[in-house]
Amino acid sequence: MADYDLAIIGGGLNGVSLARDAAGRGLRVILIEQGDLGGAASSATPRLIHGDLSVLERRGFRRVRRALAERKIWLRTAPHLVRPMRFVIPAHADERPPWLLRAGLFLYDSLTSRSGLPAATTLDITHHPVGNALKRPFGVAFEYADCVVDDSRLVVLTALDAAERGAAIRTGARCVRADRGDVWRLAMVDRGHRRVVTARALANAGGGWTSMVAETVLRQPTPPTAAMQMNQIVVRRLFDSDNVYVFQNSDGRLIFASPFERDFTLIGTTMREFKGDPAIVAMAGADIVYLCDAASRYFRERVAPTDVIRAVSGVNLTWASARGRDGTTLFHARRHKAPLITMFGGDVTTVRLRAERAVTRLTPFYPMSRRWTAGSALPGGDFAWDRFDTEVDIARDRWRFLSEPQAQRLVAAYGSRLPMVLGETKGRGELGPVFGSDLTGAEVRYLMSHEWARFPEDVLWRRSKLGLTMAQDDIEALSAFMAGVNDRSRTG
Repeated sequence: MADYDLAIIGGGLNGVSLARDAAGRGLRVILIEQGDLGGAASSATPRLIHGDLSVLERRGFRRVRRALAERKIWLRTAPHLVRPMRFVIPAHADERPPWLLRAGLFLYDSLTSRSGLPAATTLDITHHPVGNALKRPFGVAFEYADCVVDDSRLVVLTALDAAERGAAIRTGARCVRADRGDVWRLAMVDRGHRRVVTARALANAGGGWTSMVAETVLRQPTPPTAAMQMNQIVVRRLFDSDNVYVFQNSDGRLIFASPFERDFTLIGTTMREFKGDPAIVAMAGADIVYLCDAASRYFRERVAPTDVIRAVSGVNLTWASARGRDGTTLFHARRHKAPLITMFGGDVTTVRLRAERAVTRLTPFYPMSRRWTAGSALPGGDFAWDRFDTEVDIARDRWRFLSEPQAQRLVAAYGSRLPMVLGETKGRGELGPVFGSDLTGAEVRYLMSHEWARFPEDVLWRRSKLGLTMAQDDIEALSAFMAGVNDRSRTG
């Protein structure tokens, strides 16, 4: 008998979504990730949960409807990670005419099943706060509802849900060889120790490494893929209003400028073909200039490359003949050959559905329970999306030492599971050392013991974005603290 029903290579959003779905259906699952969960492209997405207006413009009505249905599910199942926002498109005389934007947004709303989000509307931004940050020629804008998401925390909490349903999550583990027969036999190096496990089915969800895994580890035919690099930039906060700007650029692309971690603005996205090692990806100067110029076309305050605090890039694969964002799932099985799922590409919005369909393909090979992820909240997400502010108030009432920004960050990260982090503490001093202005020893210990954090960058850039504001001395202190926790856990 095989050790597992399904082995998954890759701990990005596709991999953890497969693990969660399969574990919840009663399958024995192991996920193998060579680095950290969401350590590559899954932490470099545009951070949007949306139907994608550019797809609507290409008449992809069914795809938009499907994505908007998934948006409703995310609001219900991850209300701490997925936040409704008002998106604002300023009308530009040289771009799409106002009547076309108005008609497109009316159609966008009509494709949405009831979600409780407000309908699109027209704004006179000469007398509206959203116009304060914009250049004066822009007098009219169109406002509609969509959502933003903390992509890297979505990866981690999806893996956490999978683990709580029985999946084995192995970070810092690399599969070096997989032999295919009636079952898969996988050789892996797990934090320096060589192990062999067997599985009745295998999923290759290696992200930018999918083709490399197929060729060198599985020794299977390599799917015809193209590597695409996604890029965003982070600058200081450019506007005070709580909305996302959607800018029409002169080449027809839509550029987003989103509030990011309170004091910053995230601007993106550019995409270009990528060649090379996905572990070594850097944003080209031309892409930085492009995004700065696109933002400067609208904002009063000019954005220059010297204003960029952080460039965020990741590499994902697409099917070579179709460069869209739907993602690709391949399934292969034949007599005396254990099933193989290959899953790559796609956006955040529809990943739950893609994983559900992929796991369902295994139904003929062994029994499993019914589809379930559409109705089950992620860890900490068991409250209504419109009660987020109420959850913040409850947290501040229980832990009176929390400021409002601190409570908002913690609720956005942990939702209703915040008591697992803060416990019954009555004062901030009970939470251990403080790194920067916000991160405590208690939170770091929780992340290490429950969420697979091993190194400072795991905490500062994926479990949070506190790396944007933390001084180098604090980062070094955090590194020493985490090393001490690891030493004590090994000796204990």
